[in-house]
Amino acid sequence: MTCIAVDDEPKALDILTLFIARVSFLELLGTFRDPFEALNYTAENKPDLIFLDISMPEMTGLQLLRSLSNPPMVILTTAYSEHALDGYELNVIDYLLKPFEFERFLKAVMKAKELSALKAGSVREEKKSRGKEDKVVFIKEGTKIYRIKIDAIQYVEGLGNYVIFFLPDKKIVSYLSIHDVLNMLPPDQFCRIHKSYVVSLEHIDIIEKHQVIIDNKPIPIGLTYREKFVRITGKK
Repeated sequence: MTCIAVDDEPKALDILTLFIARVSFLELLGTFRDPFEALNYTAENKPDLIFLDISMPEMTGLQLLRSLSNPPMVILTTAYSEHALDGYELNVIDYLLKPFEFERFLKAVMKAKELSALKAGSVREEKKSRGKEDKVVFIKEGTKIYRIKIDAIQYVEGLGNYVIFFLPDKKIVSYLSIHDVLNMLPPDQFCRIHKSYVVSLEHIDIIEKHQVIIDNKPIPIGLTYREKFVRITGKK
């Protein structure tokens, strides 16, 4: 985790620098005696963690923290215990009362590491969830346009200049060609198995030598398309 230390006392910064150097997963980006410099640096460089003294001239650590629109994790350091409640109301990670030993410092840092890991896991889950969101296509039938989930399409039958989309609860007739349909649907989910049919691989119930069954409907496998279908499904 990247971090900075902010304290108007040089000795306090020296101690923090020493302690940070002992922790393998911390990278110290800088130390600041001027809270305004720290504020500008944080806004531009976005460190993961700030070790922040509360009592500083001109701007307190709490004022600095309130000035950040999207503050990173914060561990407060101060000689005055009466500020602890204010700090926790601002969702700080921990509160180190000066003078503190390395063991107490490490305990606070481990809290930050655990929170960082939880946030990273949440981001991964969010990305994973976004990847699982239902993909849709818009299909025009006459004067209506239907918003259809791609996963709901069982198969598509071509009839000259028209196609029929078969879904579990309805059929939609649209002025499209089979080629239009192939360009519309993801190739890892759908396969053309006949000059007049594109099927959803997920909806196939049975694969036979010359046909597949989807929702009790037999759909022929054309000779021209058989080789590709066999290669995709691994069925001979």
